[in-house]
Amino acid sequence: MNLNDYLLHSDGVSRLLALVLLALSVGSWVVILWKWRLLSRVSLDVRRSTAAFWQASSWDDAQQRVAQFDREACVAPLLQAAALPVAGTLASSGDRHQQLTRNLRDGLQGVVRRLQWGQLLLATAGSTSPFIGLLGTVWGIFNALTGMAEGGPLRIEMVAGPVGEALIMTAAGLAVAIPAVLGYNILGRKVGHIEAELEGFAHDVLGLLAGHKD
Repeated sequence: MNLNDYLLHSDGVSRLLALVLLALSVGSWVVILWKWRLLSRVSLDVRRSTAAFWQASSWDDAQQRVAQFDREACVAPLLQAAALPVAGTLASSGDRHQQLTRNLRDGLQGVVRRLQWGQLLLATAGSTSPFIGLLGTVWGIFNALTGMAEGGPLRIEMVAGPVGEALIMTAAGLAVAIPAVLGYNILGRKVGHIEAELEGFAHDVLGLLAGHKD
């Protein structure tokens, strides 16, 4: 009694559900492994880049220093966003502090959106896989009982095998969902830590630049 036996005796619907679970599992693991590597690099780069920024002697020197460590371009967008808007536009209305706040906020949100890429897939896999597996189990049991009913009186040994094979789909759904949920929570926490560091850096840059007079 295994998944292979179940698929050999299943119909197109059951095989389609198994294929969906397989796709969700592969996609989840690809995202988890890729994002773990990416976020580890970003976390290290952010610390190095911000330290290099504050050790610079000028704004131009700071941008050059940051470029040496900011491999995933997570700090540089904040420095680019610190440029004031073109005069004569609505974006340039208000005082200097408001303009810088708006620019830095937009730059930070752009970086965070990039870091959150793939989280939707993990959330989708974690929330839907158990139900897809359950649907495969119900459909498999229905087909098994229907087939046996057409063959004469039912006996417990006739039911146990097909039902046990159908229950494998529920286990498969959980096997897909559990890593996806864990990955979503762990990676989301790492993104949150990086976002907090970037937000603190943006706040410090705002205080530095807002204190300068035009």
